[in-house]
Amino acid sequence: MGAEEGARLLTAAVNLVVRHARQVGDGPVAPEELGTGAIRQWLADQDFDVAQQPEHVLPEVMEALRRWGVHTTHPRYFGLFNPTPTWWGIAGELIAAGVNPQLAAYSHAPAAVEMERHVLRFMAGRLGLPATTEGTFTVGGAEANLSAVIVALTRRFETYPQTGVRGLPRRPVLYASAESHLAWLKIAHMTGLGREAVRLVPVNGAHRLDTRRLRAMYEADLAAGLEPFLLVGTAGTTAGGALDPLPELAALARQWGVHFHVDAAWAGAVALSDRLRPLLAGVELADSVTVDAHKWLSAPMGAGMFLTPHARALSESFRVATSYMPAESDELPDPYVTSVQWSRRFAGLKVFLALAIAGRPAYAAQLERDVRLGELLARRLAEEGWTRVNDTPLPVVCVADPEAEAAGREHSTAWHAAAVHHVVSSGQAWVSTVQLAGRPAIRLCLTSHRTTEDDVEAVVTALGHARKHG
Repeated sequence: MGAEEGARLLTAAVNLVVRHARQVGDGPVAPEELGTGAIRQWLADQDFDVAQQPEHVLPEVMEALRRWGVHTTHPRYFGLFNPTPTWWGIAGELIAAGVNPQLAAYSHAPAAVEMERHVLRFMAGRLGLPATTEGTFTVGGAEANLSAVIVALTRRFETYPQTGVRGLPRRPVLYASAESHLAWLKIAHMTGLGREAVRLVPVNGAHRLDTRRLRAMYEADLAAGLEPFLLVGTAGTTAGGALDPLPELAALARQWGVHFHVDAAWAGAVALSDRLRPLLAGVELADSVTVDAHKWLSAPMGAGMFLTPHARALSESFRVATSYMPAESDELPDPYVTSVQWSRRFAGLKVFLALAIAGRPAYAAQLERDVRLGELLARRLAEEGWTRVNDTPLPVVCVADPEAEAAGREHSTAWHAAAVHHVVSSGQAWVSTVQLAGRPAIRLCLTSHRTTEDDVEAVVTALGHARKHG
C-alpha cells in the first residue's frame, strides 16, 4: 500500500470517527445485551486467509464497536473515569502512530522525549512539586502507582535493588485508604510484597482515610516487627470522590520516615484550575504523585503520569545497562532507565497538543463547569427525594433511595442494582452501583466535556422512571 492508498484509508477512518462523534449522542449509551454470540459469529467470517477491501472492513469494525459496547464518549455516560477524548488528543494519537518514534532511547527521539518532559514539568509545577521533579508517562495509574512502590522500596531499603524483598530483615508494609483504588493489591502481588502487606485503613464518615485508625495500625505493625515504608493519600477516590487529608498524612510520613505518595489519578486534573487547585492542598509535599491525563484531562487512553522529586531514586529503580542500547548520558537520560517500560510509544503527544492548542485556561473552564454540573445534579436528585451518601466537592454524586434503605441492606442492594439495570438497559444513560462503607448506592460521575444541563435532567428523569419501575 502506497502513500496515496494510505491517505484514502486514513481519510475513510477519519470520516467514520467524525460521524461516530456526531451521532453517538443520538443513540443508546449501552447495548441491551452483550451480544457475544453475534460478535463471535461475525468474527468467524474473518479467517484472515483472504484479503478484503478496506471500504468493507472499516465500516464493519465501526458498526461492531457502535453496536456492542458502552459508549464512554456519550454525553450521558455518567460512569467511571473513561474519557471523552478531545480532537487534539485524537490528532496526537494519529501523528504518534504515523511517525512512530521509539521513546526507549533519547537519541532516537529527542524531540518526542523533550515534549513529554515539558508536559511533565508543567504538571509538576501546577501541583507545586519542586523544580527538580522528574517523571515518566505510563499506560495508566496502575503502572504509575507500581512505580511509586518500587521507588519507595528503593529509597527505604539499600539492599532492595539487588536482593529484593527476600533480602530485607523485616517484612515491609504500606498504608492506603480502604476506599483507595485496589490496584495496590495487584502491585503488592507483582512486587513480591504479598497482598497482606497492603494495610487498608478504615475511613471516617466522609469516606476519607481515618488518621486515628492509621496511627493505631502503624503502632501495631511496629510492635509486630514489621517495616512500614509507604503511606498513600488518595486525592479523589474512585467510588465517592473523597479527598484524603493530605497535609496531615504528609506530616505523619515525615515523622515516620516513610515515602508519601499521592494517588491523584483523576482529581489531579484540578491543578489546572486556580480556583480548584486548593482542593489538592498537601500534594506539593508528596514524594511522588500519580495523575492520569486519560481521565479528567480528556486524553485518549492511555496516558498516565508518574512524578517524583527523587530523581536519583527513580533512576536507581529502573536503570539497566546493555551493549545494544546507546551510551547513557547523565544530562540526557534515556526514558527506558527511568520507567517500567522499555520500548514505548509517544503517549505524551496527545497531552502536549491539547495543552498547546486549547491552553490551560480552557481546561480550567471545563473542570469548573463539570463541578458546577455535579452540584446541579446533586441538587436535582435531592429535589426528587434521593439521599446523597457521599461528601465531596468533586463531580461524583452517590445517591440512595430512602425507602429502599429502610427495608434493610440486602433489599437495598438488590433494589439499587435493579434501578441501575433499568437505566442502563433503557439506553438513556450509563450509571453504576457502588457501596460506600457498606452502604448501597447509585454512582454518577461527570467528567465529559460533552455533558450538558439537558443531559443532567435526562439522567434525573431516567432514575425517576427506574424508581417507579422498582
